[in-house]
Amino acid sequence: MSRPPAVTDPQIVARKVAAAPGLRMPPPPKYDLRPDGRVDNYRMQDMGLLRKARNRVGQLLYNMVVTYIPSHHVRLAYLRAFGAKIGKGSSVNRGTTILDIEFLTIGDDCCVGARCMLDARAGLYLGDNVILASDVHMLGGGHDINHPDFLPVPNPTVVEDYVWIASRAMTLPCHIGRGAVVAAQAVVIKDVGELEVVGGNPAKVIAKRDPEGLQYSGRFRAPFW
Repeated sequence: MSRPPAVTDPQIVARKVAAAPGLRMPPPPKYDLRPDGRVDNYRMQDMGLLRKARNRVGQLLYNMVVTYIPSHHVRLAYLRAFGAKIGKGSSVNRGTTILDIEFLTIGDDCCVGARCMLDARAGLYLGDNVILASDVHMLGGGHDINHPDFLPVPNPTVVEDYVWIASRAMTLPCHIGRGAVVAAQAVVIKDVGELEVVGGNPAKVIAKRDPEGLQYSGRFRAPFW
């Protein structure tokens, strides 16, 4: 008999929800077991067919067509129409890939750079004045590598206010505290504390940020980006 698929620790999820009440997550996974104990008919998000189809069509059209349209207004309007919550003054620049638009939440005056990848399949929350530089990848989970069916393990990500994630950094599911900085090409595999500056692979604390510096606006919307 195979063991049950791995799941994210509920206490970890609860801490993220407490830090970001606006975090929106999909319904939890659901699956059936065969007589031999292997998993059959796995559904990473237990939702109805129409809702799932709408999300998939919206995702495909955005990533294949809309993300390249040189109009902030058109791109943001499309994302909001398919369920994303995006605050005033925020922008998502061209070429960014978004997975599961419905579960993406972006606060006010945020800037998502060009060619980023935002995996919101488990829920992705960005606070206010968050800046993602170009080519940042934010992943929404992993796989249970010790399960014979190699099943996904969704895990939400929370990024609090005034976080800067520099170019080509990658974050695994985590909680990044207010005012933190992730250096270019860093790989974040665990939570980052408030005002911590992290870098490297795996990312480690390399400095501390002055809280007095958190007074700027992250709003940036260049024409045709």
